[in-house]
Amino acid sequence: MAQLCRPLLPAVVLLAYLPMLGGCSSFGTFSNPFTTAAAAPPPPPPIVPPSVHAEEIVGRWGLAAYHREQDRARTEVQAKGMCSNPYPIEASASGGVMMYGHDNTQKQDMTLKGSAEGKTYVGPGADLVAGEDREIVSFDGRVLILKWVDPEVAGRYGNMVLVRCSAAPERTARAKRRSAAVSQ
Repeated sequence: MAQLCRPLLPAVVLLAYLPMLGGCSSFGTFSNPFTTAAAAPPPPPPIVPPSVHAEEIVGRWGLAAYHREQDRARTEVQAKGMCSNPYPIEASASGGVMMYGHDNTQKQDMTLKGSAEGKTYVGPGADLVAGEDREIVSFDGRVLILKWVDPEVAGRYGNMVLVRCSAAPERTARAKRRSAAVSQ
């Protein structure tokens, strides 16, 4: 009789475990009931407003660039001298700005984007820190310094220094004539 029970023993053990294996299938895994469920994807990063807004940088700018920090002050003076051929930043229909990208002669719609680290970027699209983005290193209303995020592009172009150009003399004269006519 013992020889007859020995071949049946594995079948009996298997039948005893079948109800437990059936319960494991409800967890979505049949191969290893002791593994934990896959972790949920992390929540998207919070939307942080930029510290600089599009309307603040719209205007005409003198543009120059530097690679070494000690050249910054000299480059600001050079940028101011470029107001005779200004770099235009225009408002876009999307609420951003129209600017030139690198290696592109066409203006592109750029978005200002904040980051959780407190930095502000300007670049095409809503994705943060894409290869076409520039970090706003500093902005005081008169001088805007931009640094390309892509190291290869930053190596070619350096840090962009934009100095706000004052109104053209003819515009200033026209505005003074208008205000004088209105006050009379």
